[in-house]
This record gives sequence, C-alpha cells and structure tokens, in this order.
Amino acid sequence: MNGTQLSLLAGAGSGFLLIAALGFQAAGYAPCELCILQRWPHVAAVAVAGLVWLTGRVRALAVLGMIAAGAAMGLALYHVGVEIGWWQGPAHCSGGVGDLAQLSTAELMTRLQAAPVVRCDEVAWRFMGISMAGWNAILSAGLAGLWLLAARKGNKPA
Repeated sequence: MNGTQLSLLAGAGSGFLLIAALGFQAAGYAPCELCILQRWPHVAAVAVAGLVWLTGRVRALAVLGMIAAGAAMGLALYHVGVEIGWWQGPAHCSGGVGDLAQLSTAELMTRLQAAPVVRCDEVAWRFMGISMAGWNAILSAGLAGLWLLAARKGNKPA
C-alpha cells in the first residue's frame, strides 16, 4: 500500500469508530462528556484523510492525521484512568460534590436537575474486560501507527 492508501485506510478507521460510537448511542448507551470529547480527534482524522484524497499531499497531512489519532488515544487513556480511579475526571461528570454543603435547597435542586445523567467514572459497557474508552485507546494507537506508515511512505508507489 502507498501513503495515500494508508491515509485513506486510517481515515476510514476513524470513520468506523465514529459510526460505532453512534451505534452504541442509538442502542441506548448514552455518552458521557469524555466520550464525546474523544470523538472530535476522529472527526479531524476523517477530514485529514479527505484532504489527502483531494490534494494528494500525504506526508504533512499524514502527520496531522497521526496527531489527531494520538489525541484520541490520549483522551481515551485519560478516560480509562478516570474509570479505573487512577485520577479524578471532570467534577461535573465524575460525581464530585464540590460546594453542595453550602447550597440552599432550591440551588441544590437546580443543580441536580441540570446535572448530566451519564457519569465519566462508570463503565457502561465492556468487551473482554476492556471498556469502550479502552478500546478507543487501543484502536486509536493502531490508527496513529497507520498514519505514521503513511507519512513515511509519502507519495511513493506501492
């Protein structure tokens, strides 16, 4: 495979992950804030693959694709750490109580009604003991590797 083909394959991989995430959402697995945040680098990677296809410029764009896939992997690893309890996630989606003791009943009710339903520190689904965020980290690492290969091959023929 040449660099263009590898770039398109990596972009298609990110597209597949986005479709899978939407499929899980349609199946009733509502995403938390960190889940949604992990989707944006994949959107960028799909756009980069589109630019490779349109322009034929592989090297520089593949580096951008690798950065996007690496960002997705980093965000997914952060989310896994929150799920495992290695560190705290954002207070508004990880069950932090903050200043609740100082709130009036009315303020507390307002916050509770506005609070997100899906927690970032609870695993909604696992496959082979690995959460969705864990799978995103693994697959994003593989996509970053594909982007690296694409950058190394550049526009050379297969």
